[in-house]
Amino acid sequence: MDSNRINELLSKYWNCETSLEEEAELREHFKSGNISDELKETAPLFQYFEENKKKSLSDISFDGQVMEKIHAPAKKGRVASLVYNSMRIAAGLAVVLAATWFIRNEIRSTTPQATVDTYDDPKVAFEETKKALMMISKSFGTAEEQAKKINMFNEAQEEIQKKKESKL
Repeated sequence: MDSNRINELLSKYWNCETSLEEEAELREHFKSGNISDELKETAPLFQYFEENKKKSLSDISFDGQVMEKIHAPAKKGRVASLVYNSMRIAAGLAVVLAATWFIRNEIRSTTPQATVDTYDDPKVAFEETKKALMMISKSFGTAEEQAKKINMFNEAQEEIQKKKESKL
């Protein structure tokens, strides 16, 4: 069959626009085994459909397989019980640590903190405050430059994703 025809049918198939006859044509093509390299990834899908078309829920072997899995005893070994017990201990520790952290924060927030003046001269205090604010301002400027770089990276990544999606 013509590869252009198959590609056209696959495009329609992925867009859910094929008729039953066109889908049968696709199944026959993939059943034949004469598949080009570019369609090797799609072939297992149609082969799976063909293999499982014959299976049904009324099949006796299906019921047997389900019943085997239901009645199979759960295998627990030493490693499984060790992991299970370790996870229980870790969960208990996590709860204790979280409770300790929340209680500590609550105690800190309810306890008033004493305020102490560090500068006697208001002019010196003002100058020191200006220095601190300038240092913070410079840090924000640096952070903004880094954020722009990250944004540029994200935009490039989105363009690559769009190109990949358009090729499919």
